[in-house]
Amino acid sequence: VQLVESGGGLVQAGDSLRLSCTASGRTFSSYVMGWFRQAPGKGRDFVAAISRRGLSRNYADPVTGRFTISRDNAKNTVYLQMNSLKREDTAVYYCAADLNLTPQRIETEYDYWGQGTQVTVSS
Repeated sequence: VQLVESGGGLVQAGDSLRLSCTASGRTFSSYVMGWFRQAPGKGRDFVAAISRRGLSRNYADPVTGRFTISRDNAKNTVYLQMNSLKREDTAVYYCAADLNLTPQRIETEYDYWGQGTQVTVSS
């Protein structure tokens, strides 16, 4: 499966942004989907994940209450709605696909990755 992220950009603290990740290839609904991010000089961190049918979601503590992951299987797309953005949210955001049954937080569980989209939050 090929994954392409979009929607990144430069915003101010407190603003909102919605990232999209569109998949092609095998059946999108077969995959758990996740979002990860990598800040400059740091490793890649889990952000959020969603089950195949969207019934189960999992969030990292720093984004809980501010970010929402969702998916539209008819459009082969997963979204990350980011509200109340902070400077520390600045990172390259990656979407990933996983054949596990439940949303995973561990990077190595994911089988396919997009190339990432840059999100920069200024104060």
